[in-house]
Amino acid sequence: MSWIKTIPFEAATGKLKRLYARVTGPDGNVDNIMMAHSLRPHSMEGHMVLYKNVLHHSGNAIPKWFLETLGVWVSSLNSCDYCVEHHFQGLRRLLDDDARADALRAAIEARDVEAAPLDAAQKQAMSYARMLTEAPADLGEGDVNALREVGYDDGEILEINQVSAYFSYANRTVLGLGCSMDGDVIGLSPGNSDDPDDWGHA
Repeated sequence: MSWIKTIPFEAATGKLKRLYARVTGPDGNVDNIMMAHSLRPHSMEGHMVLYKNVLHHSGNAIPKWFLETLGVWVSSLNSCDYCVEHHFQGLRRLLDDDARADALRAAIEARDVEAAPLDAAQKQAMSYARMLTEAPADLGEGDVNALREVGYDDGEILEINQVSAYFSYANRTVLGLGCSMDGDVIGLSPGNSDDPDDWGHA
């Protein structure tokens, strides 16, 4: 499941057992990206707090399906198949339009934002996310102004920034520790956006 030792659900004790109980999906399944933190439960806790708040929080104004799209885009740019597969399924479920979801994935795989079935503002957000992922030091205030010009307010720009930055963190966790999809249930995610402390996956 990863290149480092992990503690399975049934062997967990103490804080790790309590955290596993909060992140489980059906049949006690814990995603391998979370299990990779098992030797340091405090880092799993930090990861889940960040993940839940940047992607699955009712305080966000940008639709969750588009935040997932940004996540799939960043993960594809980082060649993180694990996160692409997990979050594309979440994107597909949230969008509830298989043809559009497939068109989004085709555009992402082709690195062709203009071909994506998105509006001008969303395409600008995709461009910003690409720069933040591939050339962050090249970003300037003009890139934030470009997001304002297509209609995003500063809180929404923060959301775009944070979800894009989070996925690079998650991608590097997966790629740096060799997390596989073996045993994972693909596409589960926290469903209760109104409660930041509810980490249950469904």
